[in-house]
Amino acid sequence: MERDEDRRIKGNLKSDMRYLNEVLDVDRNFDVIYRTISFGGKEACMYLIDGFCKDELVQKLLQYFMDMKPEDMPEDMHGISKKFTPYVEVDVEGRFRTIIDSLLSGMFVLLIDGYEKALLIDSRTYPARNVDEPEKDKVLRGSKDGFVETIVFNTALIRRRIRSTDLHMEMMNAGKSSKTDIVLCYMQGRADEEFLEAIRRKIKNIDVDALTMNQESLAECLYQRKWYNPFPKFKYTERPDTAAAQVLEGNIVILVDNSPSAMILPITVFDVLEEADDYYFPPITGTYLRMARFVITLFTYFITPTFLLLMNHLDWVPESFSFIMLKEEPYIPLIWQFLILELAIDGLKLAAVNTPNMLSTPLSVMAALVLGEFSVNSGWFSSEVMLYMAFVAIANYTQQNYELGYALKFLRIINLLLTQWFGLWGYIAGILMAVLAVCSNRTVSEKSYIYPLIPFDGKALKNRLIRKRLPGAIRETVKK
Repeated sequence: MERDEDRRIKGNLKSDMRYLNEVLDVDRNFDVIYRTISFGGKEACMYLIDGFCKDELVQKLLQYFMDMKPEDMPEDMHGISKKFTPYVEVDVEGRFRTIIDSLLSGMFVLLIDGYEKALLIDSRTYPARNVDEPEKDKVLRGSKDGFVETIVFNTALIRRRIRSTDLHMEMMNAGKSSKTDIVLCYMQGRADEEFLEAIRRKIKNIDVDALTMNQESLAECLYQRKWYNPFPKFKYTERPDTAAAQVLEGNIVILVDNSPSAMILPITVFDVLEEADDYYFPPITGTYLRMARFVITLFTYFITPTFLLLMNHLDWVPESFSFIMLKEEPYIPLIWQFLILELAIDGLKLAAVNTPNMLSTPLSVMAALVLGEFSVNSGWFSSEVMLYMAFVAIANYTQQNYELGYALKFLRIINLLLTQWFGLWGYIAGILMAVLAVCSNRTVSEKSYIYPLIPFDGKALKNRLIRKRLPGAIRETVKK
């Protein structure tokens, strides 16, 4: 007995239409449009999804088909495709499962009585916004375009920057219901073939109903080990130039439909801290920006636990650093002040995301007054604690990776608690725990997360820390 997914077109238009109409439930789905037409002496039926097809193109194709005469009709659908379809993206298909998937993704489907295959015309047009500069991954110099939610536009933005036959774009899909389009983008001969095949196999074997959260759902399916380690396993970017650069370096870029960013893998902690601005300035400026980002990122972890440790042991504070000591006795223990402010900062972030634009300015002023001056004057928080937490909150944005920022936040809170409970030994234990979390982490390709530190590669480490001049030279022409 033929299974439903193996069912093929029989060439009987009424029978084929009855099956499609039942599967698509055209009487209830208002956006599934079908229309019976006649041309070349044969009955035909077209199917399309309202809002996905270009109306002008469909109208011209129908006009062209209806002008066909019976003596011009070829023997099969391949003849229609070759001789009478003036369009580029055309295919023929006989399996209903593929036809239905193509139709629901936006293709125009044409069935003709007596033909055992359907004509698929890719006349899709998706609602899309302009490729403006992303709000998150901004640069002082460089291109101002960014990825959008339409996957075809995103592949074109990368292809525009890499005009090489070695650039491959493999289309796949995942999700039983969503059938979300996924594109593997890589350079043939530069990407690790073994790792590429492993990623390809994992995507094919994903057993989920839908990728409801797009890239995050895919990431959790691709990497299921050590979920408790907060450090990022993937790098996300909304910039096509960054994605193209990573592809040229041999990494794999994954694009997911309906997501305005690209996943880059495999990545190390040094890849996470790199940004496009490092390369849009001269080498010395790019090196300074990179080193400043490294140092400030470390400060966001160390500054509050170190201050808490010193305030709990005032005799350890050198005379020359006595200005860091509290000017007034706190009403609330410092540990609770830090923990409350850690939570309050996240609360302000969430409020900022959900605040209407017209109210953002007055609410910002109110928050600054209430959580700043009034909270200090009322005795809830010490001014020194407010200063250091303000530095941590602002310094987190010196690097654009949210996952890394929250990884440092979780480890910082653990260090604060250990320092409060166990003093110096707790402070050291917190640092060791952070080092262990970084060193024990693995990339998606199961390699060291802190390469080129472990395994040590001096030349590669130098390149990670210092922005070198990009390789290249001007070829000299020989005059005859």
